[in-house]
Amino acid sequence: MPNTATSRPRALADRLRGHVRAGYWTRLVPLLAVLATATHVPSFLRPVWSPDEGYLATQARMLADGGVLYDTVVDRKPPLLPWLYEACFALFGSVSLWPLRALAIGAHLATAVLLASIARGRWGDRAGRYAGVFYLLVSIGLSPEDTQAATFEVFMLPAMVLAFRYAERRRWLAAGIAVALCSLTKQTGGAVMLPVLWMLLQDTRRRGVPWPPALAKIGFGFALPIALVAAILTKPKGFLFWVVTGSGDYAVLGSNWPQMLGRALGNSAILLSAGLAFLLPYAHRLWLRRRRRPVPARGPERGSTADLWVWLLSSAVAVSVGFHFFGHYYLQLMPPLVLLGVGAVATSAVPWRPVVAYSALASSVFCALAVFWPGQRLTQTTEVATAVAAQTTPKDTVLVWGMHPELYWLADRRPASRYLTAGFLTNFSGGKGAEKVGEQYSVSDAWQTFDNEISANGLPEVFVDDSGTAPYQPDKVPRIASLLNTYYEVVGVTGDTVIYRLKKK
Repeated sequence: MPNTATSRPRALADRLRGHVRAGYWTRLVPLLAVLATATHVPSFLRPVWSPDEGYLATQARMLADGGVLYDTVVDRKPPLLPWLYEACFALFGSVSLWPLRALAIGAHLATAVLLASIARGRWGDRAGRYAGVFYLLVSIGLSPEDTQAATFEVFMLPAMVLAFRYAERRRWLAAGIAVALCSLTKQTGGAVMLPVLWMLLQDTRRRGVPWPPALAKIGFGFALPIALVAAILTKPKGFLFWVVTGSGDYAVLGSNWPQMLGRALGNSAILLSAGLAFLLPYAHRLWLRRRRRPVPARGPERGSTADLWVWLLSSAVAVSVGFHFFGHYYLQLMPPLVLLGVGAVATSAVPWRPVVAYSALASSVFCALAVFWPGQRLTQTTEVATAVAAQTTPKDTVLVWGMHPELYWLADRRPASRYLTAGFLTNFSGGKGAEKVGEQYSVSDAWQTFDNEISANGLPEVFVDDSGTAPYQPDKVPRIASLLNTYYEVVGVTGDTVIYRLKKK
């Protein structure tokens, strides 16, 4: 017979703990939601922040018009984000990206909440709160074009942190599924598989249990979503080519390595400036050791941080893949960096106040920078798009010869080809040199496909030469030079962009 005298206080204690836990999240989540919105309000100030947004928006319109992903609509990225753009356009129209920007804020909020959960489990309630807050403050700690845009890394982060959280709780099947969702948003998201496997290895050693069953769960969870996506796609072979096997030439070290190194160091320095306060506990410990004093701690270390370092290392490798080092790649580093920083402060004698003060100040600077960020390129692109719209009708097609596919979306005109940038036809990629750029380095069969599209649909009414001084200028690509000389005449020049129109018969 149960002892009611002891069971009642225990039940009351359990209920109280439940209320405390619920109150923690009901107070924290609204705060994080306000902070996520405040730090990303500048994202709504521009119609488009980056070429990736323009590419996704143009893809979404092509899909809505009956295009087939990885066939008549191509990119070197997985399908989840193009599908999300298409769904948003179907619900809210395709003239604005505000629904995607709102969803991006939701993705940042989800990432912050998950990081708070991880930090809370390791270092307590206060550390959990600060982990969520610090992530949102640091999340804009790069160029505004990289942090305010609704692009791949932003939507990849929640699944990446979720995979780590599931592995931490030994929910291996769910961890595998989360890694797959991460990879289906952007390929480099799959790097989180490394810390997941590390935690599996450490768990089996610690508990003395066999690892094959758990590994099988991870593998099955990872394979299942990818198999479902391949089954949904009408061109699964195209999916394999564009997402996995067809990017070898794109992801190689080019001749312009000094510029790549400069970009890598520059973006690293910018991110470091945003999270500089996290170095305080490490600097404090180093200073005490040099003076041969004992290192005081706020509380005992709760478990090893080796898994966080493995996560950071895998993310650094992912950022380096392809040797482009664009700023938005560095978003992948932020979750493990924030957790390592919060853990260092939580287990040291360094107070939270200066860390919070510096992070808030740095975030304010980056937020103001986003508001006043120069927009000469966007202004020129908008002027060109307006001119293209004036020269054409909605039934006409347009070909943009450059690396700014947002022109199609801003002009609201159909692309004449599935290749939305000149990179597919010349092997050019932003930030690399002129080595291995030209017709002969194009994607396999790209020019044959391009010729077939022009033959089937007719020549585009307007040709926009947006190459500037790039190594794929029309006079360096014989097929394009011949096309322009034979069929087109100049009708406008805006900055370094030249607009051609079909010659009148």
